Amino acid sequence: MDDSARPESTAAWTDAAGRTHARAGADARIVSLVPSLTELVFDLGLGARLVGRTGFCVHPREALRGVPKVGGTKDVNLARIRALAPTHVLVNIDENRLETVEALAPFVPSIVVTHPCSPRDNLELFRLLGGIFGAEAAAGRLAAELEAALGEAAALRVDIAAEAVLYLIWRDPWMTIARDTYISATLAEVGWHTLPAVEGGAVGSARYPAFEWDAAWMGEVARVLLSTEPYRFRTQHVAEVETLAGRPALLVDGEMVSWYGSRAADGLRWLADLRRGHASEAARR
Repeated sequence: MDDSARPESTAAWTDAAGRTHARAGADARIVSLVPSLTELVFDLGLGARLVGRTGFCVHPREALRGVPKVGGTKDVNLARIRALAPTHVLVNIDENRLETVEALAPFVPSIVVTHPCSPRDNLELFRLLGGIFGAEAAAGRLAAELEAALGEAAALRVDIAAEAVLYLIWRDPWMTIARDTYISATLAEVGWHTLPAVEGGAVGSARYPAFEWDAAWMGEVARVLLSTEPYRFRTQHVAEVETLAGRPALLVDGEMVSWYGSRAADGLRWLADLRRGHASEAARR
């Protein structure tokens, strides 16, 4: 039997905010305010139930063309969401504002709060959304793929020595990531440990600190990674950063590193291939 056709159960699922959600009916109307969760909705086979998304929700591109936009992740248009009459809105602690969630609460029956902090946390994310929306089989397939990718990353860490990296997310001012972010945890899975060795807490700007190129910890950095998002670092920035840092720099696909959900397994494999390739290149020198 197709998961979506199963009758509603008495089971309940608890989200990252401690809110309990019952099984949704087949007539569920979903608005996603998080790009990676929008992608996950489709990969769980729930695309037909998505009635709204942000302008930053761009995958899967063709399937999203007919789904109305409701603003951005931070500047949400509440009136548009109300008009769509969603039964469920998907949000994330890092990407959406608490004020948005509070404003939605009076007219949205179920606000599902997510907060994966590491690739492994996606296993619970799959279980949560798969359970609420009756997509357990698809969630199980995604979980199996992620478990395999995590195993491959663990094997890579045995083969290649760890390396300290600086991960750039912004320019003017130069900004990086704290170690208790999803991005840092993802990089650590393939043996890239981020500097500075600071933690920023659950939410807030401290998770993405500004820094100076003459910082004391810079001497420990072996490589600088330039992310293609949120700042649009491009190839032309690599030489500039190598001059400032005095060490190799590399452009990386920000979506592969920072998007949780169904992209996590592919992201880990992409990073592992990148890490393996540059380790081989260094060994040949």
